[in-house]
Amino acid sequence: MTDESPQYRVAHVRRALAEDPRTAELGVRVNVRGDHVHLSGEVATEERRGALEQVLAEVAPDVEVHNDVRVSDTREPARREELR
Repeated sequence: MTDESPQYRVAHVRRALAEDPRTAELGVRVNVRGDHVHLSGEVATEERRGALEQVLAEVAPDVEVHNDVRVSDTREPARREELR
């Protein structure tokens, strides 16, 4: 990313993450500070989390990525919930 405004950088990154079939993420938050891009939010798999960094490296190779995206726990509960 060159000398674009932070708003342009955020929009560029969000669009790339939303449109790339490897990520297709709309819920990831993007924050740009200088040459640092901070990602936060939640995705379904570790592969999807890694793909976020791959896509970002392709569309903005000159930024440092801070990936704070969590992988959601989609396992079944360990025990049955009792409703009273």
